[in-house]
Amino acid sequence: MRCPRLKSFPAARYPLPIPCGPFPAGIAPPSTIDIPVMSFAASVWKALVAIKDGLVLLFLLLFFAALYGVLAMRPAPGMVREGALYLPLSGVIVEEASTVSPAALLSGQTPEPEYVARDVARAIAAAADDKRIKAVVLDLEAFGGGSAVHLSEIGAAMDKVRAAKKPVLVRSLIYTDDAMQLAAHAGEVWVDPMGGVAITGPGGTQLFYKGLIDRLKVKANVFKVGTFKSAVEPYLLTGVSPEAREALEAVYGAVWDNWQAEVKKARPKADLAAATADPVAWLAVSGNDAAQAALKSGLVDRIGDRIAFGKRVAELVGADADGSLGSFKNTELDVYLADKATSRSGKAIAVVTVAGEIVDGDAGPGMAGGDRIADLIDGVTASDDYAGMVLRVDSPGGSVLASERIRAAVERVRAKGLPVAVSMGSVAASGGYWVSTPAQRIFAEPSTITGSIGVFAVLPSFEAALPQIGVTTDSIRTTPLSGQPDLLGGLTPQMSALLQAQVEQTYARFLGFVARSRGKTPAEIDRVAQGRIWDGGTARQLGLVDAFGGLDDALGWVAGQAKLKKWHADFIADEPDPLAAFLASIVKTRAASAHHPAARDLVGALALRQQGLAARIEADVRRLVDGAGMRAYCLECAPQAALVRRGGSSDDAGVVALFARLMPAG
Repeated sequence: MRCPRLKSFPAARYPLPIPCGPFPAGIAPPSTIDIPVMSFAASVWKALVAIKDGLVLLFLLLFFAALYGVLAMRPAPGMVREGALYLPLSGVIVEEASTVSPAALLSGQTPEPEYVARDVARAIAAAADDKRIKAVVLDLEAFGGGSAVHLSEIGAAMDKVRAAKKPVLVRSLIYTDDAMQLAAHAGEVWVDPMGGVAITGPGGTQLFYKGLIDRLKVKANVFKVGTFKSAVEPYLLTGVSPEAREALEAVYGAVWDNWQAEVKKARPKADLAAATADPVAWLAVSGNDAAQAALKSGLVDRIGDRIAFGKRVAELVGADADGSLGSFKNTELDVYLADKATSRSGKAIAVVTVAGEIVDGDAGPGMAGGDRIADLIDGVTASDDYAGMVLRVDSPGGSVLASERIRAAVERVRAKGLPVAVSMGSVAASGGYWVSTPAQRIFAEPSTITGSIGVFAVLPSFEAALPQIGVTTDSIRTTPLSGQPDLLGGLTPQMSALLQAQVEQTYARFLGFVARSRGKTPAEIDRVAQGRIWDGGTARQLGLVDAFGGLDDALGWVAGQAKLKKWHADFIADEPDPLAAFLASIVKTRAASAHHPAARDLVGALALRQQGLAARIEADVRRLVDGAGMRAYCLECAPQAALVRRGGSSDDAGVVALFARLMPAG
């Protein structure tokens, strides 16, 4: 039988094999092949590729259009409107803004916006002498808080505006401690009719894991020096030790006294005692109306909602004809800062910031990566552009190795002959004090938490847990350290002794740095060290701090040492990352358009203070299992509020996963 011809397609273009006979019974020979299968599949594939390319091109065009829109809206000089300097602080006040990662945005959980304290203070202070600015207005309804030191700095700037006879107005739904500290400096404090004031003071509950660790049969091998080094107590005890309680009560008491003194000075007629001593009775007198109670106590001046407040501001600065009801003419923070460039005249004094936990590597900004910060400091040493340096420290410490790298870099600046001062922010303890030791002069604020001169290391081991699931261990060693540290079979006495000796040697090294810096003997420093924390006032009395003052005072001292008549501060940082800046702008834009998602009533505002519980647990467990080596870290210096700000993205799954790491695999 002859094979049939291709009637529809030339054989040269479609060389498909054509079956030839003979064929089995019942099977007819093919007569034509009109649509080859491969041709159809190729056509479909080409169509899909074309659709895919079109979608990719469309998304790219949309992305670059959005990027152009954001960049086109970037603040520039000359965009300031006559009216109010308007600061809707829908986030937290920090020493250094952390980098926003793309993953955080893609997760759908927008990070809380961060406002750098010195930027906010600089903008408010500049408004005092700016004829375009008729009033300063703060909206704290979604305010996430900040440290007492940072808020005092901003409050001083608000005082400057009031001294220039310009009105300063603040509004909020609920005033907690941080918001009240800022509001006290305003001339008019407004509260929403559904709001009030809730002052709690420092302190709260701490978590202890000894019972859980014992139940899991996990051994927490702790090596430490310092009677007061309470960073390891959660793994060893079921409650606060008497020594740690003594230190914490002293520091919390001093911080609380400083807070009350600042608020009373700013609002002398306010009855703080009534609001804090017996808040239940205080509210009952006003029929449990929190807003009325706050008004009667002089903590606020007026009761009114957002619209009423906006109309009041419009009376002072003019209404915004293009805005909604209650709108007023205003300029916001980023626009105003772009118009108020800092001075660059005179010789430069370098400012290097150590903010957040001190960690190994290049982490940051927002965390103090030891290698990254050491490189920044070495850039100051290598340059001839600087007359001196201020190290701005706002850190509870962390890795000993990273702290030492930063300290050694500061020493190299000193070796060059440049004057060096340290300006302590809200906290400069443990590793934060370690990096401060090379400075010729240390400035702190009364509410600064410092000290915590001590060292520890923690290693978990599972020699008692494994037999519970039928797993046993045995060892063959050529030396006492073979296979050590053995987290499955347990640490040998020699390994435990070696690790303790290393911790003690590092503590002695720490004492030596402090003693040389403070002009004392190691024995004298040891008496005020032992891991104990101190408030800034007591630290000054003990000689751990030289003088009260902020960053400007430290800069002025360095300028005096360098005999400069004209100078300016040059904040040394990594090259700006355009993507990070773009993502940060998205975060602030989302916050501004979200109509205050963090606003809560009195119950919600108090409950919010516990939002960081999961993050706190995760941090405590991670500290036990991450094997980070020796630590100079002050656990009590990093209160739960700070964990809300830095670790709020933690979720229960992460906590469970970390606890699971304590369990031996079955």
